[in-house]
Amino acid sequence: MAETSHTLGERVRDLRKRRGLSQQVLARTAGLSHSTVRKLEQSTGGVTRMETARALALALRVTTTYLLRRDPEDADPHVVDHWAPVRDALFAPPPTDYVEDDAPTPAGVRAALRAAEPLFAGDRFADLAVILPSLLRDADALDNSDREARAVRCRLLQLTGWLLTQTRQYEAAEHALTQATAASADRLDGSASVNTMAWLLLRTGQLSEARELAVRWGDDMEPRLSRATSDELSAWGWMMLRVTAAAVRDARPDEAADALRMAHAAAAALGREHAPRADFLRTFGPVTVALKRAENAAVAGKPDVVLGLASKIPSGGLRPTSNNRNRHLLDVADAHARLRRYDQAMEVLYGIQNASPEWLPQQRYAQDIVARVIRKRRTLTSDMRRLADAIGVPL
Repeated sequence: MAETSHTLGERVRDLRKRRGLSQQVLARTAGLSHSTVRKLEQSTGGVTRMETARALALALRVTTTYLLRRDPEDADPHVVDHWAPVRDALFAPPPTDYVEDDAPTPAGVRAALRAAEPLFAGDRFADLAVILPSLLRDADALDNSDREARAVRCRLLQLTGWLLTQTRQYEAAEHALTQATAASADRLDGSASVNTMAWLLLRTGQLSEARELAVRWGDDMEPRLSRATSDELSAWGWMMLRVTAAAVRDARPDEAADALRMAHAAAAALGREHAPRADFLRTFGPVTVALKRAENAAVAGKPDVVLGLASKIPSGGLRPTSNNRNRHLLDVADAHARLRRYDQAMEVLYGIQNASPEWLPQQRYAQDIVARVIRKRRTLTSDMRRLADAIGVPL
């Protein structure tokens, strides 16, 4: 068996030789200096920025993830903490030991982040765990007095906070979102971070805190519907959705209904799904509100209402792998299970697993649904066993 390369420099060197390239040719193809490639391969130049790793990956015809991944020897894959490098990068002081003449630039970090955004939108958690530490270090090394640097760092922290909330890394997520809010250029930009912070509070059972945060921001930014921009309607509508989610869970049905009505008014004023600045996290409109209305019915224990509402939601309103859509489908599966339609519940879950195999195991809601179905079945099909294994439900 061939010996595995464990460092970025070793991988670059081995791939370069396999491709029949000299250091000079690789450097020229990647748009780098010869000294940068030489020091990287010798592991003598310090930290390598994400932009450099990406340029090398393109030149070597591999993914950036392949170059940056870690292969810990003798590690038990079941106990490896894949998010430790991300947390370390978040809490570490800004790095200063980059390869000579290869320090990060705002434009370079923005380009690397733009290339990584499909991984966030596609729930590619394993790949993100590999590339995020380098991206975070690069962004942290930028000059904070530069407006473009602050903007790209803010966006990266927003996405990181969302990802870490999704994967239940709550302390690190809160740190990232607090930093993102502080770095926001304006109220609208800050609302994106606060929106995810409210979701984090909901996921950790801090219902009053989530409701109060969303109410405070919602009050401060409530627009005149007839004059509001699409971005303003989207931001305020999301705050109302966080209010309704917290209120319905906190046994405040009247407040939940009022907030949902206001979110509906914002969506009606928009008339369509709108993604501010092409941001998949802030997509808002009539379909999003319809999904959350069904979610409230699920929380209130009304499975028949959930299925009735779900039947009226256009299937093409949001991309199938979006988290809003997936979260709604969990409500549908739960409703079927509560009505003892166990086969239908499992079919919905199989569909989610096929569309978002890395997202589903992070959802305790899904684990609860599968566990409930398993308890009611005398025998399990092979598909049921595979799904239970994939999301961590003991048989």
